[in-house]
Amino acid sequence: MINQKEEAPLAIYLERFAGLDPEAASARCGAPFDGSGFAFTLLGTPLRLTWPEGLVEAPEGAPRAASSNPTRILLLRYVCEGVFAPSTGRFLAYRELPWGAVYDANFSGRCSRRLAGTFAGDLEGFRRACLALGGREQTLPDASFDLDFLEGLTVRVALRDGDDEFPPTSQFLFSDNFVTAFTAEDAAVIGETVIRFLVSRR
Repeated sequence: MINQKEEAPLAIYLERFAGLDPEAASARCGAPFDGSGFAFTLLGTPLRLTWPEGLVEAPEGAPRAASSNPTRILLLRYVCEGVFAPSTGRFLAYRELPWGAVYDANFSGRCSRRLAGTFAGDLEGFRRACLALGGREQTLPDASFDLDFLEGLTVRVALRDGDDEFPPTSQFLFSDNFVTAFTAEDAAVIGETVIRFLVSRR
């Protein structure tokens, strides 16, 4: 049986990817093309998406999530459909992304509550993991960092530790140029990918 969540969209985007004009795609999304593949740095990890095969090449020691099917589909979709535009410096909550308000409750469960639960009581582990991914510390309580999901596309993650009265909470913010690069569903997968990378580096 086909896994409709991964295998079916993967097959669709592999076909589209193989048929695109790689030079035009490179100019549109800003991913350098060397004649046989596109270069990315995803959360501090250099990756290469081969063309036309659409395989992800990751260095030894990279997080397993770097070459997973969800990451592969994200990169394929970005090259096939995404447009890179410079950020104005603003950050958007998930619900502020196009269609984000419709899926905000789903995003909260998949990403915000999961991040808070994963690092509950471990602010130092969260800080260590963010720094290992090249994160730049910010001022949101209790710990917050800007992470380059891809070059020029920033995810801001914040963790507030809980106490006897309140559970831990977390927040994801996206640089405003995500709206041309990815869809709201992509942003949810990006949130999950950030968590997987953080867990691998805690």
